Amino acid sequence: MTRPLLIFDSGVGGLSVLGAIRALIPNAPVVYAADSAGYPYGTKSAAEIEARVPALLGRLAERFDPELIVIACNTASTVALAGVRAALDLPIVGTVPAIKPAAAMSRSRTIGVLGTETTVRQPYVDRLSAEFAGDCRVLRHGSAELVDLAEAELRGEAGDPEAYARILDGLFGQEGGESLDTIVLACTHFPLVEAQLTAAAPRPVAFVDGKEGIARRTAFLTRGRVWPEAPSEGIALFTGRDTDVDAYRPGLARYGLTQVRRL
Repeated sequence: MTRPLLIFDSGVGGLSVLGAIRALIPNAPVVYAADSAGYPYGTKSAAEIEARVPALLGRLAERFDPELIVIACNTASTVALAGVRAALDLPIVGTVPAIKPAAAMSRSRTIGVLGTETTVRQPYVDRLSAEFAGDCRVLRHGSAELVDLAEAELRGEAGDPEAYARILDGLFGQEGGESLDTIVLACTHFPLVEAQLTAAAPRPVAFVDGKEGIARRTAFLTRGRVWPEAPSEGIALFTGRDTDVDAYRPGLARYGLTQVRRL
């Protein structure tokens, strides 16, 4: 039996990454794990995430014997990636804010980083900004509400356009926000609602995320693997006992995840 790719996130945000991976290696078997019992990661302390994520991924790796694990979560990656790599003897692909391509794209030299509260305050973001956006003004804003809006969108629940405008004002309303021309979507949930963000922006702005780079890295690390001749039924797992998994089924099916289970 072909070993699957294991895609991991606190919720359904990692589906944006899964979509990019499917575009490159459509027939790879997939197990998608949403740690809904721990959701949301973005409001938790680094210590909580460092303790939870390696242990949970260790259990999942033992159960499913994946070819590779993608931590499709900026918060988990910026906090716990090193711990996961130290604990597990298999390839681990992390997710980092796409500050480098955003800086390369920006003409005004003012970029925004829109993520969770935990992600935007990480020293890792400081280092990325210093290395790749040293000549830019980098504005940051953390929003737990936008994560919830993306989750609701996948359940088929439309969000209030004013909520999206208010969240974006957390960047545009800062000093220097009048020259902002590029925004990094530094949470994998946020590309799921990029159309809503685009519509709510006070003026045209480019949104950048790292899903294509993650997909290319995944394809590179699994090059030479023989995948099935046709796509297989993907599995979606939820850790939370109280999660209404049925509400997610139609959205998950769009990503080829037709088997939905609780862990």
